[in-house]
Amino acid sequence: MELEPRLLRYFIAVAEERHFGRAAQRLHISQPPLSYAIRQLEELLGASLLERTSRHVALTEAGRVLYREAQGLLRQADEVGRLVRRVDAGLRGRLRIGFVGSMLYRGLPALLAALHAELPDVEHVLSEINSHDQIEAVRRGELDLGFIHANPVPREVGVRDLVAEPFVVCLPETHALAGRRRLDLKALSGEEFIMFAQEASPSYYATVMSLCVGAGFVPAVRHEVRHWLSVAALVSQGLGVSIVPACLARSGLAGTRFIAFAHEARSVSQVVWRQADTTPLVGTVLRRVQAHYAPHEVRSKSRF
Repeated sequence: MELEPRLLRYFIAVAEERHFGRAAQRLHISQPPLSYAIRQLEELLGASLLERTSRHVALTEAGRVLYREAQGLLRQADEVGRLVRRVDAGLRGRLRIGFVGSMLYRGLPALLAALHAELPDVEHVLSEINSHDQIEAVRRGELDLGFIHANPVPREVGVRDLVAEPFVVCLPETHALAGRRRLDLKALSGEEFIMFAQEASPSYYATVMSLCVGAGFVPAVRHEVRHWLSVAALVSQGLGVSIVPACLARSGLAGTRFIAFAHEARSVSQVVWRQADTTPLVGTVLRRVQAHYAPHEVRSKSRF
């Protein structure tokens, strides 16, 4: 047995007006279709809902029970309808987001705060994952969005550049060169380097190697780690030097100095998503991501 919301609304109008004519006016229909709908509802339920006389309409006991329950059913139906419409419009749901650590200094916290303010019914589930693993998770449908360092992506994965920044040298504050405003990279030819792990980001590793080779030396790699803050933290402890994206200078990590050097390479951040089944929510969020990062349009062709 299925109770149509239309029949319930008609019944509620009659129950509240206690008059078929007034109920029909309220519903903007004529009286005969209303009377037929009430008889149809009574036949469907197998119960008498109204006591009819020439002068008034009264609810039977069964009618009083249905009136009470019908109001709750219609409210629930309206709430379900609103929920479905908000999900369909990309205004409600659950968003699984991957990110690399450097995005914490490239506008991701501000973006998430703006998304929460604009889309309060969207739940964010965050996971810090390296770029390669994010791309695979997005491809498999395990993440809805990923914020990565620029990397090649398979055709199933959509990608959009967000922001590009230069690299800087990261030195311990006690280093002899730490007071410089700029330096020539070849000044680090005798240093031991701390690198972002090659397996976690082959493109970054190759870029740093290329910068050093271009300056006339091959860096001696002492440590490889998988998180940007770990790179800077090891440098702060005097365990080596590094070349990092300029955004890490905003980390506020004590014991480090970040110094510019001449080069054309850029560290580019991207957002990735699965092409085949982009949901309304992902589409909505992608538009807001693009608007958020629009002032940082990427122009450089030399990047990792």
